[in-house]
Amino acid sequence: MLGYVTQAVADDTAAIAEHIRHVENGLLPPAVIKGRPVQPMRLSDRMEALKVPGISIALINHGKIEWARGYGYADLASKRPVTVETRFQAASISKSVTAMAALALVERGTLSLDGDVNQQLVSWKLPANAYTAQQAVTLRGLLSHTAGVNVHGFQGYAYNQDVPTLLQILDGKKPANSAAVRVTALPGSAWSYSGGGYSIVQLLMTDTTQESFPALMKKIVLDKLGMTHSSFELPAQWQAMTASAYLADGKPVSGNWHRYPELAAAGLWTTPSDLARFAIEIQQSSAGKSNKVLSQEMTRKMLTRSKLSDYGLGLFVGAVRDEHESFGHTGGNMGIRTMMTAFNSTGQGATLMTNSDNGAELIQEVLRAISVEYGWTDYRVIEKVAVAGDAGEYKKFAGEYAVASFPVVVTADGDRLHIKAQPLGAFQQELFPDVNGNYFMLNNDVTVHFEKDASGIVTGMTVHGKNKSSGKKIK
Repeated sequence: MLGYVTQAVADDTAAIAEHIRHVENGLLPPAVIKGRPVQPMRLSDRMEALKVPGISIALINHGKIEWARGYGYADLASKRPVTVETRFQAASISKSVTAMAALALVERGTLSLDGDVNQQLVSWKLPANAYTAQQAVTLRGLLSHTAGVNVHGFQGYAYNQDVPTLLQILDGKKPANSAAVRVTALPGSAWSYSGGGYSIVQLLMTDTTQESFPALMKKIVLDKLGMTHSSFELPAQWQAMTASAYLADGKPVSGNWHRYPELAAAGLWTTPSDLARFAIEIQQSSAGKSNKVLSQEMTRKMLTRSKLSDYGLGLFVGAVRDEHESFGHTGGNMGIRTMMTAFNSTGQGATLMTNSDNGAELIQEVLRAISVEYGWTDYRVIEKVAVAGDAGEYKKFAGEYAVASFPVVVTADGDRLHIKAQPLGAFQQELFPDVNGNYFMLNNDVTVHFEKDASGIVTGMTVHGKNKSSGKKIK
């Protein structure tokens, strides 16, 4: 084990210690081949294989933080360990915390949920166009990513780069490194994830309250939920308690991390335990047992999926199953991957934070171990049926492809076929043939189909995952 620091947040009973041990030694891939034994993996081994220096985990059970534990290193150069107090960038989980604060301002009467945001923006106005002439942009639309606003996400700024103001970001003016935030589709017509939309929310909140965003968030949400290790700014005294960020190849991000002036979208520094407190408050408020920030009615609005997607107001919301639904959010800043997931009526959940671009794969493997150990209905391993492959066919498939602007390399090694592409992770994945003539992998829920022309020559591939992408064979 790479060394860890743990804190017993609940009673450190033998049963909890056993749960932790099972999770640490029970990591699982997303899929297994039917008929083959499942081989659980150790957390320390997977951290080393994926080049993830550190991970911090908080486990929610029975509506409480049952345990929290840190593994590995917050900083490799100094060998500083991850502890339960190590601050990570929350990345896009920041949006969930922002949404709660914005909705609190709605309940106070400071903000309008369904009014034209330009009626309340003071220091900047969202430029009007043909789309806004038909339908105004609202706070509800911005929080649910249905406002027709562009700019998916942000790159952040290295330590030696100038950091733009929020107004420069909104107008795409230097030194901003992102496009101007504009309405590029009819509001309410489609779901399109927009960090740019949350930058509008950030300005809307500060314009209407005349307070700085970090101070406002501290007062409205963080202090009320006891999130004492969280802030939308990085105090000087926290510098020695932060997780340095690392790229997929294991190299450190220059300057330790990127800075994100897009605070509402990506700027929160926090710990898994504090995010767990946030998730527990949503569970409790939805059940009518707490209203530290929002009323039960407003929390339920937060958890109501829009008609256009599985996103509510600041949260991804799962389909109702077994009389409960899941909610949560993922995050990805430069060299950072995070996740918060919880179940609304069972009092269960987990928050996980890593300091690596490869952290998302590790997070999913840990969640599958937690799912088995705690009897969750989500994050279960899928059994897939594989058939015998054809080494001759594999040679035809081998080559380079261009799919959705990403280079894809397929290699054949006798009766084994592999694929490597940046969206699938840092390492090559083995492909297995199924009964339908497609190919699947065990570490990603993705199916590949190789396209052929009339003479049987391989011309391209189609990749089926969350989205369908096709591309040509180029070499």
